[in-house]
Amino acid sequence: MKNSSILTIFVLMGWLLTGTASGQGQPVSLNKIVAKVDNYYVLRSDLEESIQSYVGQNQKAPTRCQLLESLVVNKMMLAKAEIDSVVVDDKIVDAELDTRMQYMVGQFGSEKNIIEAYGKSLEMLKSELRQQVKDQKIVQKMQQKITSDVKVTPRDVRKFFDGIPKDSLPYMPAEVEVGQIVRIAKATKEQKEALRQRLLDYKKRVEAGEDFGALAKQYSEDVGSAEKNGDLGFAKRGMMVAPFEGAALKLKPNEISDVVESDFGLHLIQLLETRGAEYHARHILLRPDYNRLDLTRPTEYLDSLRGLIVIDSLKFAKAAHDYSDDKSTGDAGGLIRDGQSGDTRLAMDGSMEYTMFQMLDTMKVGAVSKPMPYRTEDGKNAVRLLYFKSKIAPHNADFSKDFEKLQNIVLQNKKNTAIDDWFRKSVADVYITVDPEFHDCKIFGSTKNNANQLSGGGN
Repeated sequence: MKNSSILTIFVLMGWLLTGTASGQGQPVSLNKIVAKVDNYYVLRSDLEESIQSYVGQNQKAPTRCQLLESLVVNKMMLAKAEIDSVVVDDKIVDAELDTRMQYMVGQFGSEKNIIEAYGKSLEMLKSELRQQVKDQKIVQKMQQKITSDVKVTPRDVRKFFDGIPKDSLPYMPAEVEVGQIVRIAKATKEQKEALRQRLLDYKKRVEAGEDFGALAKQYSEDVGSAEKNGDLGFAKRGMMVAPFEGAALKLKPNEISDVVESDFGLHLIQLLETRGAEYHARHILLRPDYNRLDLTRPTEYLDSLRGLIVIDSLKFAKAAHDYSDDKSTGDAGGLIRDGQSGDTRLAMDGSMEYTMFQMLDTMKVGAVSKPMPYRTEDGKNAVRLLYFKSKIAPHNADFSKDFEKLQNIVLQNKKNTAIDDWFRKSVADVYITVDPEFHDCKIFGSTKNNANQLSGGGN
């Protein structure tokens, strides 16, 4: 993977850039504090990261002052959340962390590749990312609290649409609705049995006197915990996948489980101790090489499903719900949604996944593709069917055709207004200072906040 791609992934996922940036030929410290809101800081690296996030998406970035104000806004929300006792459950943060790490594994190909690229264990990377994820969740919760009463009526949408000059109506690209049925390549009984026997051999070696941690460090394919002798630390009930947790909680301290299978692979678990509702375990994980799994069976399975769908003996939506391994789309009848808006209408342009674009370009509306290779977001080899449900040709914005998109625009505008009003009312509750370098930036359109400026601006 190219460095630029790695940078984009980390920027878009909220990782903090470190090092130096160039400005007018001189090195500039990215750790310099450029603004402060109560006890929360905005670093130059935060500002550079915001700029790079637009670059990574090939979008024109707002001005530095606008970006700085946006960052100050986020810190203000955190400060007000602390004042108002707005908190986020640790389980929500942990779930988001796991999702991000799985996405990264899919992008980098393996946990090992991530560790080699950044010279840090996954646990260390998660630890560094955790506070950022928690802050993002708190900001989201504050935004939801502020905008909870915002509503949009059809009359609001009509008023907005009628207010756009007819010669200025935005041009909408072609949009499509697409469904999918995914089948992930599974390890064969023989492959699982080989892994099971290896784990049973490790268990015998521990029972014969060898150290569990040493074996975990040498053989476990959970690279992050392997570096710590398989140690997963204390976990609250409900944090781990059910098969793992169920097996771990049946053990006595220092006892070793039989082989346990979960979505992550096969585990050998040793319980170290319990503490109230928490338990401390370590494990050795082995898993199939997903890149080498045979796609024959899932391909044949989907080919049979496709045959039933084509002759109308089985509806695509029901087949997706009952048989797709991708539950996020399967529960919605297979329909793929836009990751940001949640809309089922996807722009058929450069933002679309290339292989999907290629396939749809050869299909007619209503058709179902033949099984095609697919890589899931967490990096597993799979096969999928695509269903070309509908297509809307490129056109100038139309009230009827684009009502949902127009409604989302109006709703977002109203939410932005509500948040702006909230800020202007709440700005007196926090202490905001801005570095003299940004004295021309009018935070919230006021010079009041620039009067109290940072004298040093460093850590």
